[in-house]
Amino acid sequence: MEKIAVMEKLIVESGGERLDCFVTNHMGKFSRSYVQKLIREGFVMVNGKPGRAGLRLSAGDRIEVEVLPVKQSDILPEAMPLKVIYEDRDIAVVDKPAGLVVHPAAGHYNHTMANALLARFPELAGSEDRTRPGIVHRLDKDTSGLMVVAKNQEALADLSSQFKGRQVSKSYLALLKGHVLPESGAIEASIGRDPANRKKMAIREGGRPARTEYKVIRFFKDCTLVEARPKTGRTHQIRVHFSAVGHPVVGDSVYGGKSEIISRQFLHAYHLGFYLPSSGDYVEFTSELPADLEEVLRKLV
Repeated sequence: MEKIAVMEKLIVESGGERLDCFVTNHMGKFSRSYVQKLIREGFVMVNGKPGRAGLRLSAGDRIEVEVLPVKQSDILPEAMPLKVIYEDRDIAVVDKPAGLVVHPAAGHYNHTMANALLARFPELAGSEDRTRPGIVHRLDKDTSGLMVVAKNQEALADLSSQFKGRQVSKSYLALLKGHVLPESGAIEASIGRDPANRKKMAIREGGRPARTEYKVIRFFKDCTLVEARPKTGRTHQIRVHFSAVGHPVVGDSVYGGKSEIISRQFLHAYHLGFYLPSSGDYVEFTSELPADLEEVLRKLV
């Protein structure tokens, strides 16, 4: 039976407490780190607007938390192909294929990358957040490319700090509809949950600040290949930003419409750079375009 998302409604009786602490204390079944992820992803509203983890609450504030509870017993190891391109005692860098969901959520409780990670790295069974074992950041289901995974809590805290401090370098290859001009630039617009469709994100006032830098790699007849560098990590950021300026990602059925030349969005996380938790050394990794995306470019030439 498919599980239904639950909306928890809370009223603040006395002010001064941080939002993440308040929600954690009043919903004891979730860890603070998990609550912070819910807040980052727009599932915690304060008086009808997306909240921030550090927001100081006032008496009478109305808090709404939308969450799909996932029991630990739901997250089981599954032996699945997992392309690991680097590994040490603290981390692993994985090249995720398109079509693989990163962690369990509504409609996807098994056959996720989280299940595969638990099978490949048994030590992750002791993760504080069993719904996202070792997962520091994520890629959309139909986005391929590089992800770094923490194999212990110390590495998780280190990498999380790097992402929060914007020390991690991420670059994507994206094929966009139309000719993108100017040939380099930045899109800066706040992103939040679409009030009309909670499964989508949108440019909205009161959303979380977001910035995407880009440069054109090549023009084709009706589309443009760009390198996109998100400087923030909002859900669906690249897809939402380019759709908002009239150049949606080719094949993105949610924000731009289906494509006749590809069955999924042309978006690939090809470059990832960060500091190793073990040594502090800066490292960079790259991933070649998958065969389906290479084939699209060959057809366009």
